[in-house]
Amino acid sequence: MTDASAAELRAEIVKRARALYELENQPRPFVPGETHIPYSGRVFDGSEVEAMVASALDAWVTAGPYAAEFERSLAAYTGARAAVFVNSGSSANLLALSACTSPRLDGALQPGDEVITPAAGFPTTVSPIAQVGCVPVFVDVEMGTYNPDPESVERAIGPRTRAIMAAHMLGNPFDANAYRKIADRHGLFLIEDTCDGLGATLGGRMAGTIGHFGTLSFYPAHQMTTGEGGAVLCRDPAARKIVESFRDWGRDCWCEPGKDNTCGKRFDWQLGQLPHGYDHKYIYSHLGYNLKATDLQAALGIAQLRRVPQFVARRRHNFAALAETLAPHADVLVLPRSIATAQPSWFGFPITVRAAASFTKNDFVAFLEQRKIATRSLFGGNLLRQPAWQGRAHRVAGSLDNSDTIATSTFLIGVYPGIDDERLAYMQATLRDFLESRRR
Repeated sequence: MTDASAAELRAEIVKRARALYELENQPRPFVPGETHIPYSGRVFDGSEVEAMVASALDAWVTAGPYAAEFERSLAAYTGARAAVFVNSGSSANLLALSACTSPRLDGALQPGDEVITPAAGFPTTVSPIAQVGCVPVFVDVEMGTYNPDPESVERAIGPRTRAIMAAHMLGNPFDANAYRKIADRHGLFLIEDTCDGLGATLGGRMAGTIGHFGTLSFYPAHQMTTGEGGAVLCRDPAARKIVESFRDWGRDCWCEPGKDNTCGKRFDWQLGQLPHGYDHKYIYSHLGYNLKATDLQAALGIAQLRRVPQFVARRRHNFAALAETLAPHADVLVLPRSIATAQPSWFGFPITVRAAASFTKNDFVAFLEQRKIATRSLFGGNLLRQPAWQGRAHRVAGSLDNSDTIATSTFLIGVYPGIDDERLAYMQATLRDFLESRRR
């Protein structure tokens, strides 16, 4: 078979794979009250399938050229100095905090050091703190933003505090610029968990690029997907090398997959107590993991990243429509709000039922679920109430009353791009039906 015919065959396979996907995934009619409306999910067209099939035909089953291209494209989109592709957003959080323990960084975290974090949120924002041997200091969040205000963060700082690790809750940015000033003033690391918020901005700057590290998740519920997958956003090349080392078994070598001797002195190193000339590809400078992603995932990511601006725009459109529908009911509901400098990239629409309401969160959720509108709790609620945190070392700074309220009274509904105008109108009508019936 000639090279020309091989290229033609490849093109035909990719073309037919796209045609098959589009044939088998034609839009189905929406039936109000019967068609399920998820809170989130992947949004594909044939371009994602083309990308994955093209990658599969290369048979590069680990990270390779697509991964390198995806990292470059992601860094360019976010404005980060570098992006490191990993196998999940949770792994990204673990790697970002682990990087802060590296002896190559000034003021590296030590076992027993404290890390300030919100009490309400997703567990893998907090789990890495214990996993690297540090102690979480839990602070409460504000109702409406569902983020800690900067003053509460600064009040929580103690003599052993060395870092702040917080999530931009539901893609609604916390005041990362104020947090960064606090961190710089006290010599702390700042890690922005931006797993819910790709595309969110603060004063025109992308969330996730203001702290020392930022993290992203590409699980299907988020703004784009690689299936499983995530990334760490880094402030400089040195930080990137540290994150890559922890991701890649802890090795000191920074050669890309399939390459040797990038440094030009592979057999001329002397590190630790190893003999001079020990193979640099097998020198380990950190206690690392294997948290790499694959080229097929990266190929999907490249296709999805091109569509992120339209995905984010649709999320904002859906959010605004739901906010307008619920605005007349602010006396019985706490509605979401943002700080002045933020442009959120909404993951979902959070609703808190006020104590004065004639109904409960469970009443509201049951009504929506019965009408095929999916709901979710606001992640783990007050994480200190979770079984995993019973008996574990921690400190609490101030009251956690709002985090407790979130556990009992807050839920979210979807705004993802799969919610088209027809589904959105049904959601609005259903919300009105419930709320107006409770006022009669």
